[in-house]
Amino acid sequence: MIGDIDFRECEVDGWTNDVPLCDVVKCLPVTEPQNGKIISGAFEQNQEYTFGQVIAFECDSGFKLNGPKEIHCSSNGIWSGEKPVCVGISCEVPKIANGEAISTKNSYKENERLQYRCREGYTYSDRAEAVCTRDGWAPSPSCIEVTCDPPRFANSHYTPDRTRYRLGHVITYDCKSGFYPPPRGNTAKCTPIGWDPPPRCSFKPCEYPEIKHGRLYREDSYRSYFPARVGQWFYYSCDYNFVPPSKETWGRITCTTRGWSPEVPCLRKCVFNYLEHGDYPYYPQTHLQGASVLVNCHRGFSLQDQQTTMTCTEGGWSPPPRCMRVEMCSKSDVKIENGFISESQLSFLLHKQTQYKCKDGYRTEAGQTSGFITCLRSGWSEQPKCIKSCAMPVFMNARAKSGGPWFKVNDRLTYECQDGYKNQEGQTTGFIVCGDSGWSGTPSCQEKECTIPDIEDNLIVHPRKEKYVVGDVLKFSCRPRLKLLGPDSVQCYHFGWSPNLPTCKDEVKPCDLRPELLNGKATDTPKSEYEHGEVVEYVCNPRYLIKGSRKIQCVDGEWTALPMCVEENSTCEAVPVLDHGYVASEAPAPFHHGQSVEVNCNEAFTLVGPSSMTCIRGVWTRPPQCIDTNEVKQCKLTKSMARETNLPEKNVYDHNERVNYICGRKSEKKHSTCTNGRWDPEVTCTEVPRCPPPPQIPGSQRVTTTVNYQEGEKIAVLCQESFLIQGGEEMVCRNGTWQSVPRCVEKTPCSQAPNIEHGHLNSSRSEEEGEETREPGRYAHGTTLRYVCEDGFRIPGNDKITCHLGQWSAPPQCEGLPCGTPPRISNAVLLNTGDHYQYGDTVTYKCLEGFSTHGPASVECLGRQWSHPPECTKTTCSDPPRFRNAKLTHQTKTLYQPGDKVAYRCEDDYEMDGSSSVECRDGRWIGEPLCRDVSCGSPPTVENAFIQNQKTRYRSGDTVRYECRKALHPFGNVEVTCLSGNWTEPPQCKDSKGQCGPPPSIDNGDSITNLPEVYAPGSLVEYRCQSYYELQGDRTITCRDGKWSEPPKCLEPCVVSKEIMEKHNIELQWSYEKKIYSKTNDVIEFRCRRGYRKATPQTKLRVQCREGVLAYPTCVKR
Repeated sequence: MIGDIDFRECEVDGWTNDVPLCDVVKCLPVTEPQNGKIISGAFEQNQEYTFGQVIAFECDSGFKLNGPKEIHCSSNGIWSGEKPVCVGISCEVPKIANGEAISTKNSYKENERLQYRCREGYTYSDRAEAVCTRDGWAPSPSCIEVTCDPPRFANSHYTPDRTRYRLGHVITYDCKSGFYPPPRGNTAKCTPIGWDPPPRCSFKPCEYPEIKHGRLYREDSYRSYFPARVGQWFYYSCDYNFVPPSKETWGRITCTTRGWSPEVPCLRKCVFNYLEHGDYPYYPQTHLQGASVLVNCHRGFSLQDQQTTMTCTEGGWSPPPRCMRVEMCSKSDVKIENGFISESQLSFLLHKQTQYKCKDGYRTEAGQTSGFITCLRSGWSEQPKCIKSCAMPVFMNARAKSGGPWFKVNDRLTYECQDGYKNQEGQTTGFIVCGDSGWSGTPSCQEKECTIPDIEDNLIVHPRKEKYVVGDVLKFSCRPRLKLLGPDSVQCYHFGWSPNLPTCKDEVKPCDLRPELLNGKATDTPKSEYEHGEVVEYVCNPRYLIKGSRKIQCVDGEWTALPMCVEENSTCEAVPVLDHGYVASEAPAPFHHGQSVEVNCNEAFTLVGPSSMTCIRGVWTRPPQCIDTNEVKQCKLTKSMARETNLPEKNVYDHNERVNYICGRKSEKKHSTCTNGRWDPEVTCTEVPRCPPPPQIPGSQRVTTTVNYQEGEKIAVLCQESFLIQGGEEMVCRNGTWQSVPRCVEKTPCSQAPNIEHGHLNSSRSEEEGEETREPGRYAHGTTLRYVCEDGFRIPGNDKITCHLGQWSAPPQCEGLPCGTPPRISNAVLLNTGDHYQYGDTVTYKCLEGFSTHGPASVECLGRQWSHPPECTKTTCSDPPRFRNAKLTHQTKTLYQPGDKVAYRCEDDYEMDGSSSVECRDGRWIGEPLCRDVSCGSPPTVENAFIQNQKTRYRSGDTVRYECRKALHPFGNVEVTCLSGNWTEPPQCKDSKGQCGPPPSIDNGDSITNLPEVYAPGSLVEYRCQSYYELQGDRTITCRDGKWSEPPKCLEPCVVSKEIMEKHNIELQWSYEKKIYSKTNDVIEFRCRRGYRKATPQTKLRVQCREGVLAYPTCVKR
């Protein structure tokens, strides 16, 4: 402000004083400091500065400001501070707590370094030196006390337990069950680099492995590595004739949670290249310990103890590869009546038990379908036989009272019906007999009662009872003015009432022309109309047999079902001779079914009986008699019978005289004929019961006739196409009921046909006779199959089998054909020759001197041809064979005797694999030494690494060292070794940045990977939990950016003991063990103990294990 007056007053005449003027405040000029300069805010020399301007100062190199770095012009025109001074940079020796400077200098210039040391028990807080800077010492030198944080490792407990540990402090720790400390012990010491050795509880380590028949690679150098932790592995080699399971020269043995793997590091190597008196491979075969080989000895020879396999054991082949001569029995020496030996071989070793089988329908004397015989020194133990038998039959509503599971011919089986049943004879017991063709009948019983039928109101039933049994007959009639439709009677059978019950109707209709019967005819004269109830009878043409009811009836305008005429191919031979008579219509034989011949008697003789004979199903009907006319008898009729029949009273009636009569007030007419002194039929008014219409048998052709049948009449039954008749083909009317009623049994198909020795089914479908089934591999009832034999065999009898109700008939047997002269072989003679050679016969060869048998010494007749003959080969050997990369150890000879051996050795850089010698046996060199290259080529290529003075070939045992390129760090062993042609594992060269230390430990688990000091980025480590602990999370962790990924957890199992359950009054639902372990998330089911119940209805007896915790249910007393 310019002037001293800085105010104005308002008066009457206006403001006082003039308006004041303001000007900018200024500060005096500033000069540059010595050894320095102004770096901002400076204008021209000696120029003033206005309010707010700032000046910054900077010193020259080697100097530093002493004073403010910048000043500004204040509102009062004075600088905010004094101008700084540039002084030379220097640092005084600092005072270091718990340490001291090593140099004796008192002052240090810029960039000079101060070195110092810390007292015992202390260490540098940052570095062991400091640099003098314009700001002082950097970093500030200091010493801090060496301490260790509490160790963090799983599965352990340590003492003492502190928050900090000083240098030299020692902890002692114990591992939980299933975990072990490292080999150096269970203590760790606090050192400047941390706990040493690092405390850790791991899975059980492995002690030094004792490798039977082998040794570790460089075992003396590696002894200090033991005990080895889980995941560590070592190379090893095996002794001569032993190899690792990998079959390589060098194997790897690894420490696992279960011990060393493999458990058997070195396995015996057995070579199969020769079998004395047996077959052996042309090229040697190598097998490892535990493997077995099936061998084939020549006929008459066997391995030790008659074994058939050799097993490679620690001591070599067991039994030894040598077939010894044994005594044998021939299959042809035993003849089994109605049976056969089921094994295909023709000869059997001494003491060998052999099975024989009986044909279908036959059994051994012990009642079995098969038996055993044994080859003894004296021959077979017995000459067995199979006897005809019947198996226990299938019972229908019955059970056996006597007998065992099988029966001989003529044995009787007594059976009894179940309660409420009876057999066809009406008895509750019965019997059947075992015959050559099977059982004489079926042990079946029918229900004794039929249910009371529902009867309509218009029907009158007689008799009325509370229950009806099998054989009962119901008779029906209609109320007045109604007519009966259907049968007038029905019968109770084991399958119920039949035929169906009738009905009543007030009006009925007549029938049209009677139907025609195919291959048959009606016996009446045809009419255009038939009344309701009229009956028509039919007969079949010759060569046809009637099946079903031969009578049909008109029922309310409909005819009941016709019978069937079935072709019958049986014939009769010559007509039986008739004493005192002759055939009037002579025709040449044979006579077909249904054909008849007329017969007459000679003069002075009278015919008694029918005037013809008929051929019925291959049998002539009963012929008549020709009796002297003077000896023919007359018939008499009593007075009472004459009165009852309204016949005239006569003393006698002549032969063939016919009478017609009516009994009492009945309208039915009867007749009878006098036949040689007897009435036929008998003259009587006694009502003879008639049978109801025939029944509809289940499985038979449809029967609807309503006609009644007279005493003695028969009906032939025809089953449906898929059924077979049993129990006779006809039923007969006796005493007013149908008896001997047959059954229609379903035609059960057969399964696969039986196999026969040395034969097979003819594959052509044209050989099969019978119906096909829709189901593959099954054959319809009645199907016939034909067998054919292999070359050299024949079937002596029937070559077919037939399916009958699900069972095949007995299959045929193929018999071997005889052989011709045995084959001749060079350098051998036959010992036992003959004129004839039957199937199974053997002849033996003997080699001439200087030759030995190669193959079985005997040949056997195998059905028209002999088995392969042996060879007689020279027993001496010539020059030994040559093998690649191998040399003989001795001079060769011109001739070698059987048993001579020749040894070989391998060339440089080769190693013998297997036997080093060959042996002369039977004119052949046995054995094949193998020299394997054990040198190595170029070492494995490692990225970012190089090898000094690398070669193209290395000998076994040579080592090579890798060097990583700059800034890269080796991970793994930097040296590799050539071991029998293979290099050991090479290292990796990677950036050390981002490497990881040992992986973290986890509770109740541990890593199973070898633990080096450091891990390269990307390395993987695998974990495993203790038994019953459940691993949660990723099983493997990865090293990334110097840190391990999140390790998994081992979830604790639940342990349930008897004591805990007793407190809660519960027990395990499904287990009776005293203690049980369950993994996390497993469900455990309990139940209340006897006499207890759930505490509340909401109590759950199924609980889930959740990380070692169980919510036990509780039960209380009832």
